[in-house]
Amino acid sequence: MSYFQAIVIGLIQGITELFPISSLGHGVLVPALLGWNNLVNAQTAKESFFLAFLVGLHVGTAVALIIYFRRQWVEIIGGFATSVRHRSIEKPSQRLAWLLIIGTIPVGIVGLAFEHKLRTQFAKPLSAAIFLTLNGVILLGGELVRRRSLANAGRLRTPKGRHARVAVSDEAGGGFRHLTSLGLGRGLAIGASQILALFAGISRSGVTMVTGITEGLDHEDAARFSFLLATPVILVAGLYKLPDLLGHNGDGIRGQCIVGSIAAGVAAFASVKFLLKWFETKTLWPFGVYSLIVGILCIIRFA
Repeated sequence: MSYFQAIVIGLIQGITELFPISSLGHGVLVPALLGWNNLVNAQTAKESFFLAFLVGLHVGTAVALIIYFRRQWVEIIGGFATSVRHRSIEKPSQRLAWLLIIGTIPVGIVGLAFEHKLRTQFAKPLSAAIFLTLNGVILLGGELVRRRSLANAGRLRTPKGRHARVAVSDEAGGGFRHLTSLGLGRGLAIGASQILALFAGISRSGVTMVTGITEGLDHEDAARFSFLLATPVILVAGLYKLPDLLGHNGDGIRGQCIVGSIAAGVAAFASVKFLLKWFETKTLWPFGVYSLIVGILCIIRFA
């Protein structure tokens, strides 16, 4: 792997880990589209340096998220400590801490058991294209479900004489509940949806946001919870793969992994800043359309 390839893949990973369009799916598809056969051939190997490299980039992304949300993480950790000490869940920081813990458990268990097998089995261009198309269906379907829920609750605000758009912004709809009032059972459901992201092409942030908005959150709260929820998962996933990078799978790519991780971290920091602003007024609709179009074109290309 060249340093140029490492930087390109790092930038793509940092952006697509947070944009709801699948980092692993793009990590599989982009090398294939660019004709980087050295990376394509390594994707499905039993012991793949490229998959170890991809997961290693997660450390850079996680560090960027921790830096961006550093003040909130201090509150969350403090909330957890006081919650355990006083055996109560009363303050918003305490509830958020437990929501993140409970939401991380399902994907942690499934990931430890099946992550490597799923990556080697489905980290192929055609499979990634199919799942990316499915990702588009999930995003667009989530917006349709949200629109119907808002309409049934009488919260859909549209100008007189006009029909509501299919994708309803928070300005026109809002949410049913605030993140800090989210029930632990709903937090578990949102966290469990991350399991789908073990398939290359399904976006972690996408499925958690869709579950969040269908559970009554607005887009901004759903995005914030998604990014906070992703941080421990991708950090642990990256650290878990460090032995692979330190072993023979890392021979010849350790320097590239460091450079790629820096690129991923910079891209992730910029992405989270952009997306939190975006979801103040906009929806998942453009990302769903992108996933559908690119997914279908890639299916045609690799079929």
